[in-house]
Amino acid sequence: MTYNNIVITKELEIIKDPRIKSSQEDFFAAYASRLQEVLASTEWSGVAQLAQEMRKSWEAGRRVFFCGNGGSAGNAIHLVNDFLYGVAKRTGGGMKVLALSANPAVITCLANDVGYESIFSEQLAVHGEKGDLLIVLSGSGNSPNIVKVLEQSKNMDIKSFAILGYSGGRSKSLADEAIHFSIDDMQISEDMQLIVGHMIMQWLYENNSE
Repeated sequence: MTYNNIVITKELEIIKDPRIKSSQEDFFAAYASRLQEVLASTEWSGVAQLAQEMRKSWEAGRRVFFCGNGGSAGNAIHLVNDFLYGVAKRTGGGMKVLALSANPAVITCLANDVGYESIFSEQLAVHGEKGDLLIVLSGSGNSPNIVKVLEQSKNMDIKSFAILGYSGGRSKSLADEAIHFSIDDMQISEDMQLIVGHMIMQWLYENNSE
């Protein structure tokens, strides 16, 4: 107990140390500055185009698919929640959206039986139809399963958008439309995925035709 008290006391002393506090605040400010720089330098026409395509899909009752790996997988699931319910906030009023990164049983089955590079494309081949919309989220744009699902979408005449960071990778040229944030920072790349999604969700909510 005394040992624990000593540890707590030392931790409190570290937190109160103005040098460490200043260093922490500088670090956080630098992160915020990088994010603000990306936001300030972005030309938003690609996001506006995606918003229009999503509105068309919503009005026509077409499906919209999201996918990504790691943090981008989490963002895909998060945004599907927003567009399923938050975009309309009434029973049955949302979009027909599906996160291809959401079902662990399906993902592990396909990864084991077909290959990890096919975990999204195999799902799209079953669920997708001509005229649907695919939105891929990727930091690098080079993940094999992202590249393959974009190729699958072309084979099925499904329009594709890619929200990308870094150089944009292979996905930048493969997607029908790329929303590219040229930032060599995975976390800010993932921040921008959610920011774009939330911008579009709020715009659609405010401009719902019903």
